[in-house]
Amino acid sequence: MTTHITNECLAITASGEDRVGLVEKLTSQITASGCNIEQSRMGVLGGQFALIMRVTGSKEALSALESRLGPLGKELGLAIIHKWTQERERHAPVVPYLVEVVALDNPGIVHNLARFFATNGINIEELETDSYPAPHTGSPMFAVHMTVGVPGGTAIAKLRDAFFEHCDDLNLDASLEPARA
Repeated sequence: MTTHITNECLAITASGEDRVGLVEKLTSQITASGCNIEQSRMGVLGGQFALIMRVTGSKEALSALESRLGPLGKELGLAIIHKWTQERERHAPVVPYLVEVVALDNPGIVHNLARFFATNGINIEELETDSYPAPHTGSPMFAVHMTVGVPGGTAIAKLRDAFFEHCDDLNLDASLEPARA
């Protein structure tokens, strides 16, 4: 395996009707271009395939991939958007924390959590949600799993108390724990 020493990347998003083989066809073009997938999230939401990834390689390899994305999107029936970017630079250290929330499903849960963290200067690094019927009752439940980047020097005890108070006010069952490697 060849390691590319570069800080240039392509951020690629793709979406469209799900079908077998999409990931294989997308990744074959990335490999054929001499690029590497550094980070990715893929999933099926309803009947729609959704992907976001960060691809690295030499400038020539990334340019070759870039030229293949338009025709590939048409061939696969996917809306593909790409943007040149660089590896993320952090200006201040952050500590990753895992946030888990479970509650009866109702509108605004994600927004209220996002507002809490934004108000406290904390970036949401990853976010995943799901809904499901509660065992025995079938009540609609909602689960949130996220990773947040807590700036170094934050008073964690105060943050934790404020977060739990916020969640209690919204009737959310929540946890906030340091991420473990």
